[in-house]
Amino acid sequence: MGKTTATVVLAHGAWADESSWSKVVTLLQSKGIEAVTFRLPLSSLADDVAALDKALARVDGPVVLVGHAYAGAVIAATHSAKVRALVYIAALAPDQGETVADVFYRYEHDDKAPKLAPGDDGLIWLAPEAFGTAFAQHASQEERKALAAKQLPISPAAITVPVERPLWRDVPVWYLVAEHDHMIPEKTQRFMAERMNARISVYPVDHLPSVTAPELVQTVIVDAVRHVGN
Repeated sequence: MGKTTATVVLAHGAWADESSWSKVVTLLQSKGIEAVTFRLPLSSLADDVAALDKALARVDGPVVLVGHAYAGAVIAATHSAKVRALVYIAALAPDQGETVADVFYRYEHDDKAPKLAPGDDGLIWLAPEAFGTAFAQHASQEERKALAAKQLPISPAAITVPVERPLWRDVPVWYLVAEHDHMIPEKTQRFMAERMNARISVYPVDHLPSVTAPELVQTVIVDAVRHVGN
């Protein structure tokens, strides 16, 4: 595939950082697709959208915007005219008036889902053992340890604010449903994907397929890039 005019901008979710996209970036670059990662502060939805908008400002031309988990709310909150398509990787997609927490808890979680609550610092951290049981159970032990060590906590302020009209109502959407996700129930993912009229791909992957199944993730993204290029 030759060099495309669309740049892929990738937003990480809670308890991850921009390095969680490294394998996907390498695969996209091997296809001549430019890819950009950046760090979300995870301090509030407004702060995270501001960080995204700064990243988008550095990109020339059309963008395919990709979000994992919590970042699904972030990518749908930008007003940038550069964004031509959205790609959700096991991501949350609140509608106007809903909060991230509303959709996260829409359906019951299974018994492997971690209990989430703010710590003494007021932030929500993921227990180290949860990376192996719920967050990235398909990753290697070394990868899980690295993920736990690098995790970025999220503020409750980021997930309790109702969102405005989401961008997914106005641009094409792709959604990767993770069947083995113990963080966001598969039923919840399917509900959101169907509500957005997304092009849906379903795979037997965990919550962090960018690390554990990067080839599948890049396949979904490349499909969106090709659509934008047509």
